Amino acid sequence: MRARRVMVLVAASIVLAACGNSAEPATEKAAVDAPAAAAPTSAAAKKADEDVLPAPDDKTAEKYVAALKKIDPEIVEDGEQKVVDRGLDQCGSVKEFPDNQASLVSTTNQRFTSAGHPKGFGKTKAKAILKAVRKYICPEY
Repeated sequence: MRARRVMVLVAASIVLAACGNSAEPATEKAAVDAPAAAAPTSAAAKKADEDVLPAPDDKTAEKYVAALKKIDPEIVEDGEQKVVDRGLDQCGSVKEFPDNQASLVSTTNQRFTSAGHPKGFGKTKAKAILKAVRKYICPEY
């Protein structure tokens, strides 16, 4: 999901750069209109924007991190923002395969790792992590 967001930003940057290379003199109106020209217009770009979940608010993120620390403090050793990002990424899997619990536990175990657990925290903790992700990061899925 993050990769899609980056691709949209790169495409917008290319469009803006191309607009800046125009042989026509820049006018104040052209400068105002340039950002609108960079807005995604394709169906694929609009779909990518719809698929990007917003980050949780600070209070929700704190509850999420606290839940992960209760499972195992080492889950959060790479930083709170990192586990929020991992949770947002996991929500993509949850949205795609909401009823495939075995697959979701497996991807959770692969996604949430640490130096001491490079292959994940195991099935039991992965289930608990997934439960926290669904509760705090993407309850709508």
